[in-house]
Amino acid sequence: MDGILPLWKPKGWTSHDCVAKIRRLYGTKKVGHTGTLDPEVEGVLPICVGQATKLVPYLTETNKTYIAEVTLGSSTETEDSFGEVVEQAVVQEDFSVEQVQQVLDNFIGYSVQVPPMYSAVKVNGKRLYEYARKGLTVNRPERTIHIERIQLLSDIRKEGQRVRFCFLVECGKGTYVRTLCVNIGDRLGYPAHMSGLVRTKTGSFDRNSTYTIEEVQQAKEKNAHLDLLLPLSAGITDLEKVEADADLADRVFHGQKLKMPEGLTGTKQFRIQQGDKLLAIYQSHPSEPGIAKPAKVFHYEQD
Repeated sequence: MDGILPLWKPKGWTSHDCVAKIRRLYGTKKVGHTGTLDPEVEGVLPICVGQATKLVPYLTETNKTYIAEVTLGSSTETEDSFGEVVEQAVVQEDFSVEQVQQVLDNFIGYSVQVPPMYSAVKVNGKRLYEYARKGLTVNRPERTIHIERIQLLSDIRKEGQRVRFCFLVECGKGTYVRTLCVNIGDRLGYPAHMSGLVRTKTGSFDRNSTYTIEEVQQAKEKNAHLDLLLPLSAGITDLEKVEADADLADRVFHGQKLKMPEGLTGTKQFRIQQGDKLLAIYQSHPSEPGIAKPAKVFHYEQD
């Protein structure tokens, strides 16, 4: 039982709740998710089953796409709408679409971000939220993030003393969209927080390819839940593919080093497959030019 379940995480569930549910439905402990979503956030959460758990680090590294709503006029201790308000201000300006998009454009590329206190980042062996819940503030390590694109999606809505708008952002690993919303507010001159978030894409998996918890349960009742699992190769479509003949498949099965295949476009990693079956992920050898060594090898039950 090996494959990737493209799940749509519902609001109110933790990512661990989803993993626990899939473990029960599929009858295996070998299940992992590919990037934590806060409980009140819904969206694409690929779940790896069986040998697909070896791909968790690769899927965690992929770009994620979100649709977020930012509210100008108040900031909170958690940087989202569920924390206590810590600062308020009346938004007096009538921001234009062009003004806001210009501010958003400034975030494209690499920048430094400080993770929020209410986050799972570890400092001195403890999660930041553990300090925050005790009313403590600690120095947080800066991290470099990358934003591929960011685009305003809605009108600028003035609601009493506050302003709201939605934007789409495609970003790399480690980006806190909550903090991005606060930073956008800073650039516009007002306290701000994230008032809504949906993850619409993780790597090659988008909303249209996902299943809900209810759909997985219904498939289980019909004994068709295994049909929902995608092949392992679906999780690493960004890696160049080498098709294996019987001899190469045998060498890969035994974890042997290989000559770097011809025709690759300078990539340091590539996947080796037989049809849809992912046999291994190889990478260039750090000390032997022209040689590739296995990074991950997959052994299936039928083997």
